[in-house]
Amino acid sequence: MPTLLRKMAGGGACPEPSRPVAALLSGLGAMLAIGFAAGLSEMLDAVLMMAPFGASCFLAFAVPESPLAQPRNIVFGHLISSLVGLAVLIVLGPEWPGMALAIGLAVSAMMWTGTSHAPAGADPAVIFVLQPSPIFLLTPVLSGALLIVIVALLFNNLRPGKKYPIYWYRLNRPSPPPRAGGPRRRKACRHRY
Repeated sequence: MPTLLRKMAGGGACPEPSRPVAALLSGLGAMLAIGFAAGLSEMLDAVLMMAPFGASCFLAFAVPESPLAQPRNIVFGHLISSLVGLAVLIVLGPEWPGMALAIGLAVSAMMWTGTSHAPAGADPAVIFVLQPSPIFLLTPVLSGALLIVIVALLFNNLRPGKKYPIYWYRLNRPSPPPRAGGPRRRKACRHRY
């Protein structure tokens, strides 16, 4: 128990606050992305917005170098998480155990596919509350996520010292860390028929 309490005490250094100009520019980028999506929603009489997009904008404009903020993570994180939410809603219905399962499965699916995007973890909850049709995957999920990425591509690359994205697709996976005790010998595989 004392070890658990020590872990909860923290002890690491708090991050430094952002400089005022950087903070204002990040806010401006988020405002432009949400404004663009909301304005288009009104013009086209279509839903291109959902609450988790606000958190996606934080990542895309405040910490664009984060792996969670990369375009593939924003777009596929929201798509995968929403698809899981819709599938579980259809199979289990709108009760709370289904919502809990959907969020757990969405987190696992994003991690398994390498498309982790923290705001997308909320998508199944939105889906369970709204109970939308499958068209929800196209609008607002895909269309809104793409709009955020487009604005982030333009805005972040106009900012001095920023480069976005860091990557589009990770082709090489890092090797797993070596196991304790040195390299492991593989056992011969023997099949019995």
